[in-house]
Amino acid sequence: MIVIMKRGATRAQITNVTARIEQLGYRVHLSEGEERTIVGVIGNGRPLDREPIERMDGVERTVPILRPFKLTSREFHPQDTVVKVNGVSIGGEQLVVMAGPCAVESCEQIMEAARAVKEAGGRVLRGGAYKPRTSPYSFQGLGEEGLRLLAQARDETGLPVVTEVIEPQMVPLVTTYADILQVGARNMQNYALLHAVGEAQRPVLLKRGMMSTIEELLMAAEYILSHGNERVILCERGIRTFEHYTRNTLDISAVPLLKQLSHLPVIVDPSHGTGKWELVEPVSRAAVAAGADGLIIEVHPHPEEALSDGVQSLKPGRFAALMESLRPVAEAVGRTL
Repeated sequence: MIVIMKRGATRAQITNVTARIEQLGYRVHLSEGEERTIVGVIGNGRPLDREPIERMDGVERTVPILRPFKLTSREFHPQDTVVKVNGVSIGGEQLVVMAGPCAVESCEQIMEAARAVKEAGGRVLRGGAYKPRTSPYSFQGLGEEGLRLLAQARDETGLPVVTEVIEPQMVPLVTTYADILQVGARNMQNYALLHAVGEAQRPVLLKRGMMSTIEELLMAAEYILSHGNERVILCERGIRTFEHYTRNTLDISAVPLLKQLSHLPVIVDPSHGTGKWELVEPVSRAAVAAGADGLIIEVHPHPEEALSDGVQSLKPGRFAALMESLRPVAEAVGRTL
């Protein structure tokens, strides 16, 4: 349920309402806009009697939220959330492109990639130190050494780092190196991990599961927000269908739908969404046109030698060309790059 305060409600009236709700055993989430304040009521499993709350001074009305996701819903938080990471704002007017190799392979590789991403206008460096792979014989990442190399690349370029964390006990280690914690598609419903990244109070990039619905994605985000960590970025990266010409089927319609249902920023991963480097550029433009707040793209200086996902990775020159091709599309939808 949300409690909509009247225009001009005083601070004392808002405080009285929140105090009463907390006395009844509920938690409160405040959303303060320019004209009015909305008090979100986070349930404890029991229905709240709306009538006594509606009679309190300063209250205009109460509105039940029927959707299972509360904290992530736009009803609960009407204004867009902007996630700020080391001077980069994700969800604002400017599109944010995150880019880098699927996996950190060496110091030379990640530094070359980071410099190329920075030069082309990328704002965040991506790279995997821990790689959950379908095959146990595939490259699994460099582990903590990979994290150290990402931090070294950040120190040189100034780019914030996003990298995947794959299990709850790894969260403290990864947070010492990374600026954004990524929860990958395979772990979207790893609830112990969702609790752990929520408690870490770090920005989280939450990828949609390979066979997950929109509602399941938003419910996964709800786990993170339930710990008071509101810096969550949703990522559409394609879902598994019967199509075999692409790695996944990128759900472009998920972008405007998520923006309609939720206040959280939404980015798109065209690399995993298609699995083919030649499709990354046109799908990136489509994502921006659909309203995405950013992109996460795989860039490798020598994709033919990549230990992971080389077939969908762009070379630095192609990434620079992609960035240029995005500018007119961004301008057409009222964004900057």
